[in-house]
Amino acid sequence: MTDDDSPTEDRTVIRSGRDFEEEFRLDAREAGDFLVALGEQLRDGDEVTISTDEWELPFAFGEPVELEIDYEGVGEPELEIELELPGRTDEEPPRIE
Repeated sequence: MTDDDSPTEDRTVIRSGRDFEEEFRLDAREAGDFLVALGEQLRDGDEVTISTDEWELPFAFGEPVELEIDYEGVGEPELEIELELPGRTDEEPPRIE
């Protein structure tokens, strides 16, 4: 692979000011691997980066992180786990002089 063939150079970087959504259908093992890697990024820093061969989404997050667990046990049981990360601002508070 040459420098021109680098996979990161051809990716679209998703930035602020843009809405983006993509849905994936994975087997449980792939989803688990993804969640472990995401959890490690959450635990170890204040930014996560999610990417595919086509795009990359870096996201600096703040606190608090919202975790929602929704279980529907009627009919076909379904468990939904949602994680919401607020964006981090780099703004500084005003000074008192």
